[in-house]
Amino acid sequence: MINHIHIDSLLPTEMAKKAEDVGLNKANLDFWTLFALSVLAGAFIGLGAIFATTVSTGGTALPYGVNRLITGLTFCLGLILVIVGGAELFTGNTLIIMGFMSGKVPFIKLLRNWGIVYLGNLVGSVLTALTMFLTKQYTFASGAIGLNILNIAESKCNLDFIQAIMLGLICNALVCLAVWLTFSAGTTTDKILSIIFPISAFVAAGTEHSVANMYFIPIGLMVKNFGGAGFFENIGKTALDFPNLTLGKFFLDNLLPVTIGNIIGGAVMVGLIYWFVYLRKKH
Repeated sequence: MINHIHIDSLLPTEMAKKAEDVGLNKANLDFWTLFALSVLAGAFIGLGAIFATTVSTGGTALPYGVNRLITGLTFCLGLILVIVGGAELFTGNTLIIMGFMSGKVPFIKLLRNWGIVYLGNLVGSVLTALTMFLTKQYTFASGAIGLNILNIAESKCNLDFIQAIMLGLICNALVCLAVWLTFSAGTTTDKILSIIFPISAFVAAGTEHSVANMYFIPIGLMVKNFGGAGFFENIGKTALDFPNLTLGKFFLDNLLPVTIGNIIGGAVMVGLIYWFVYLRKKH
């Protein structure tokens, strides 16, 4: 007799319990396993960013919205790799707040997970950026890819603080909704389809993802500072044309406010709301 595998999608009440259990497992991972999986997630998001940067190069021939849609669809690669391949992503892990609110995850373990994962994501993203810089892919298409890299990074470092928080908030609400939807999935195909539209939406809308920016801005800094005179001659620019692209602005004007927004968007707007609806004790 053939054993039939149950692949029906879970209902939201069951999804909430699964989210709680997943969060508990994540909070109890040992340091090295957690860190290694976090480095992988940073690299995976970097791979999505590489794909998105490449296909959006030279996109001025397309209407703005169409170019953004294609960019968003290709960036989905990152979260698909994280969810299906298995890795620890800071933005998605803001949902561990559900386990904390239920009393299953101590606050110190919540902070431990977020801290280790954030650091690991940064390491993985920057190493991916360094690897791509050394490939000299930024010189392809007569330097057009490098110009796109520079323009993306420059614009991200030119946001005002409140704007960056709000863009981070909307972004991670969508990321965590994508992760939330995958809790209903019975198959790998279900997971991929659950990811595509929320992730495409956050990228197409131009919102800000802290881990993606750990790739986008460092590779921009590398191209700006080490791209070489020949590269800048090809694109008809100089490093001075990208004044906001600095290490200080990366951390203080982008990563800090975007991370704050990501935490609010994921933990509060998704995690706490679903906990309140499905997991809080009702008397």
